[in-house]
Amino acid sequence: MPLPLVVLSHLRWDFVFQRPQHVLSRLAQTRPVTVVEEPVYDADAAPYLEPIEAAPGVTVLRPHTPVDEPGFSDAQIAVVEPLLRRWAVETEALGACDAWTYTPLATPLLDAVEPRAVVYDCMDELSAFDHAPPELLERERDLLGRADLVFTGGPSLYRAKKDRHPDVHCFPSSVDAAHFGQARPDRAAALAEPADQRGIGRPRLGFFGVIDERLDRDIVATLAAARPDWEVVMVGPVVKIDPESLPQAPNLHWLGGKTYDELPAYLAGWDVCLLPFAQNRSTEFISPTKTLEYMAAERPVVSTPITDVAEPYGEIVRLGATPSEFVTACDAVFLAGDAERQRRAEAMRAVLAKTSWDATAAGMARLLDGASSSSAAPVAQTLSHV
Repeated sequence: MPLPLVVLSHLRWDFVFQRPQHVLSRLAQTRPVTVVEEPVYDADAAPYLEPIEAAPGVTVLRPHTPVDEPGFSDAQIAVVEPLLRRWAVETEALGACDAWTYTPLATPLLDAVEPRAVVYDCMDELSAFDHAPPELLERERDLLGRADLVFTGGPSLYRAKKDRHPDVHCFPSSVDAAHFGQARPDRAAALAEPADQRGIGRPRLGFFGVIDERLDRDIVATLAAARPDWEVVMVGPVVKIDPESLPQAPNLHWLGGKTYDELPAYLAGWDVCLLPFAQNRSTEFISPTKTLEYMAAERPVVSTPITDVAEPYGEIVRLGATPSEFVTACDAVFLAGDAERQRRAEAMRAVLAKTSWDATAAGMARLLDGASSSSAAPVAQTLSHV
């Protein structure tokens, strides 16, 4: 019988529906899942854990503390650890659960639940992001020494981690093909046009996702300026950057964040899908989930040549490294003949036929079940010489 799973996450469950929600909601079909989020500042209350029923089988614990510091800082850990230990004792999870973490910064909290097995699901190289805490790299060393399994969100991260732990597995982010397949050209008419996109002309080139330091704002600005007869639609919450720094133009539309359920209706109204990622340290290891989501809608995709897009999908996705090259790649979409469009659409279908979130979660679960039931010495002991 699978053990309960305690998850430590720097991402809020109700922010953007992405890899953690896809994987954990599926794991929760066979074991209870408790997600411990980053603390929120609550100056007027004694520290406590707010339980939230997030999804079937998934409970979120949101710590409220009087510590006015972001994330899992040392000061926050000192307050949250006894709260979580008390919860583990009261729920009988102490020493009778598995643990799963998305952030090395939460590593000290593993002591509060004393898990049987530990998984590090490495989605991003968090140390490369702007304003990353200096202790993150040290915490990751600790986590790699303690983890039984390491999963990576793409091949570039796998190459970066495979020599740092004896049991690393590449699980690229997958796709709910049925959900985004609603936006396929042969099905899109069934979706109502969102009100804030209805008045925007065609052709439309669109992006959805978190808008932060990983977005190449020069590319977005150049695209809008170079082709004023095109409409550029940007969907997603703006975080960690000043909204005033976003380029503005009559044909550039910042529509804000949308729910996961709303995304296919926006996607259905786009002629080209964009991945205008900056090429810098923060994007060196990213593997955008939206690449396959765009493919499920069978829409042409134009991207900068980030590794986890260019290497596996260079024959499907058009690439442009500079602003002018990106515009040229978008031009090529509209110049392509029917045969070329069909070839790329068939290649997209072939990619999607090989992956699903169900298969990804099932593969992870098999490895975790094996690690949890193993009587072998903990990985931390085998790495004690490192």
